[in-house]
Amino acid sequence: SLLNRMSGNNSDEKFANMKAAFGFFMTHPGKKHLFMGQDIGEFDEWNVSREIEWNLLDYEEHKWFHNSVKDLLALYKEQPALYTFDSVEEGFEWINCISANENIVVFLRKTKKAEETLLVLINFENVPRKNYKIGVPFEGKYKEIFNSDAEKYGGFDFRNTRCYNSDKDECDGRDNSIKVKVPPLGISIFKCTPTELA
Repeated sequence: SLLNRMSGNNSDEKFANMKAAFGFFMTHPGKKHLFMGQDIGEFDEWNVSREIEWNLLDYEEHKWFHNSVKDLLALYKEQPALYTFDSVEEGFEWINCISANENIVVFLRKTKKAEETLLVLINFENVPRKNYKIGVPFEGKYKEIFNSDAEKYGGFDFRNTRCYNSDKDECDGRDNSIKVKVPPLGISIFKCTPTELA
């Protein structure tokens, strides 16, 4: 049971942490494998003598988690950057992997087309952040297409509801940056569009 292995002081934190972990799992390079019951957040360990506990979907927190996994899987199929260069270094690039004090990582998933680039931001700490500055790969528009803290997933709806234009303001070794909301124990995924294609 992944849910029981998640850190957190209560069920809400464990589910939020697991949504962030699944977001990292689905956006990081590598083939994906969901074992039976992981997509509904089973508490019990796998047992060959019983079926998956489908009745858990009668409970809101399990249904919310299941819906977030379902939408992540749909996003995976819709966004070529998540699978095109799955096993070569051209498909992945760190933006920031050294913000240990904030417990935040930021990276890109890419294809040969700049307009298919995805910016992924994951917060492994139960602290929301406003106006969090991150470097971006190029001048352009950045639109959030997934946020695990959305209300429909049982979150606090700490989302980025508008499209951001990058600023000529250095950050993370990049010439351009944006300032965004960072959900607590959550993942945000942004679609990146270069200015010339916006």
